[in-house]
Amino acid sequence: MIAVAVLLVGAVVYWAAQQIVAELKSARDEAARTRTLALLRLFAPGVAASASDPRALLVWQPLAATARQMYPDAFAALDRAANATFPFSKEQLQRAHAEWTTAWLEWERTHDAEYKLKAAALEHELGTASLASAPPLARARLEAIEREKLDLYQHRYQEYVRVAKALQALIA
Repeated sequence: MIAVAVLLVGAVVYWAAQQIVAELKSARDEAARTRTLALLRLFAPGVAASASDPRALLVWQPLAATARQMYPDAFAALDRAANATFPFSKEQLQRAHAEWTTAWLEWERTHDAEYKLKAAALEHELGTASLASAPPLARARLEAIEREKLDLYQHRYQEYVRVAKALQALIA
């Protein structure tokens, strides 16, 4: 009778231990799902921002890399669900660099055309065919247009190069 009681108590203790283990596993799994969902929500604005402005990747990608180191299991689950590196795949980074370069080239063409038009309008207004025969004030105005064009170009080019190099570094 004592042996049956010991066996019965042992079975109850084993069953209770199994229930506790199952509950702990369930709690861990739920915490992992919650963390994964939180990461998905956290990076949604970054994904949206980078779709419209490649410079957003310069902020969001380093944050993603840090979070990836902190929560590798959650990111592995997100990578599997996305069938790519979450939140930014290498292809997205390359596409952002290409878009940035395309935008630069478009700006450069527009900028050049705008300042050619400004210079031509001033030359037409002054009625001069050459800068050498123009009065000093006209030459100064034309030079100011050229200086403005160059200053704006240099400023914008510096930004283009800075962002392009940073995007290249994210790809590598």
